[in-house]
Amino acid sequence: MQTESTDSLVGQEYEVEVGPVAHGGHCVARTDAGRVLFVRHALPGERVIARVTEGESTSRFLRADAVEILDASKDRVEAPCPFSGPGKCGGCDWQHAKPGAQRRLKGEVVAEQLRRLAGLTPEEAGWDGTVVPAEGDKLPAGRVPAWRTRVQYAVDAEGHAGLRKHRSHEVQIIDRCLIAAPGVTELGIEKRDWPQIASVEAIAASGSADRQVILTPKPGGRLPIVELDKPVSVMRVGEKDGRIHRVHGRPFVRERADERTYRVGEGGFWQVHPKAADTLVQAVMQGLMPRKGDMALDLYCGVGLFAGALGERIGEKGAVLGIESSKRAVEDARHNLQDLDRVRIEHGKVESVLPRTGIDSADIVVLDPPRAGAGRETVRHLAGLGARRIAYVACDPAALARDLKYFAGEGYRVAKLRVFDLFPMTHHVECVAILKPVAKDA
Repeated sequence: MQTESTDSLVGQEYEVEVGPVAHGGHCVARTDAGRVLFVRHALPGERVIARVTEGESTSRFLRADAVEILDASKDRVEAPCPFSGPGKCGGCDWQHAKPGAQRRLKGEVVAEQLRRLAGLTPEEAGWDGTVVPAEGDKLPAGRVPAWRTRVQYAVDAEGHAGLRKHRSHEVQIIDRCLIAAPGVTELGIEKRDWPQIASVEAIAASGSADRQVILTPKPGGRLPIVELDKPVSVMRVGEKDGRIHRVHGRPFVRERADERTYRVGEGGFWQVHPKAADTLVQAVMQGLMPRKGDMALDLYCGVGLFAGALGERIGEKGAVLGIESSKRAVEDARHNLQDLDRVRIEHGKVESVLPRTGIDSADIVVLDPPRAGAGRETVRHLAGLGARRIAYVACDPAALARDLKYFAGEGYRVAKLRVFDLFPMTHHVECVAILKPVAKDA
């Protein structure tokens, strides 16, 4: 196996034994010379030929794909999707692993992040190591659950829709995404051409029959006449302002959770798995145990999912304050919760708005921050409110672990952690951590 004459090692191949899973959908391996490889399309314990996809001779580590499996793991299956594999679509990380193995790998990643960044064992975090499947334990190996209700398609120079390759702007043309929910597949995005369009986002609400397509034209491009297989509202991303504008149809879709209907406007955030919203509401409410008369906070509240659940449970003498930075999401949240007089939604960044509210105490708090986490200053402010319970919803275990360490420094411990596999075939998980003051066990 020959190296390139330049400093780039792209294309270099190594025969390696694959080590443990790492955060991000790959496993760690080392060459005979001790060079670190992050290898996709491999499983722990396998022996593979790994081909470098990123890295130079001076790089601290290299990225690689397993292009040949010399000694396969018992957890390996043939990837059901023809567009999954080295050099292909980057959307799914674990198509080649049995469903149970996927959850074990995700659990190992969460445990490693807790240990390395928070200094916690699973037991100290109140976690039994289980990653709860959204699809049930009976999903057979080789079958792909169709769960993703929102899919972002890229469009190539010829106007063909596909998905981005891993860490690349290159488009993998597809005829169907296997993890796309039926409502997305029925739109037939892959079946038609999209001239002058850069990307197409397809949304199929799980709580209603609402369908929405958001088109991002190329610079100077015009919108095509959209004739899809199902009735659909069409939005356009403005070339100058980057905002989403209605072309025709409703500017929102309707979702359903905890026996309430939520309006989600113009491509706004909603969990992409049909069972995710109810699953997370249940976990948060079980952990917080709201009481009549509670003062509650819902931070990074989006369109009001948790604020609505709290508002239904704190009674006429309780109160809920939600804070959200997206102006459109705030408008939706206020609309969605207008029947709950004791719920108030404020617009702005949590770290800016919360100190200005004058609130110096709260009984319960839920926060669902973006992937980067809440951060040290927000954690410090929350700890100073003296809440008896805090529910932290996290889409990134590394950010969660960092914030848990900050909470520990402010006198809060993790009483219970639950981990949910709401993104099958990918490396992503959703965590719900319940925190309590160290001096209180209420």
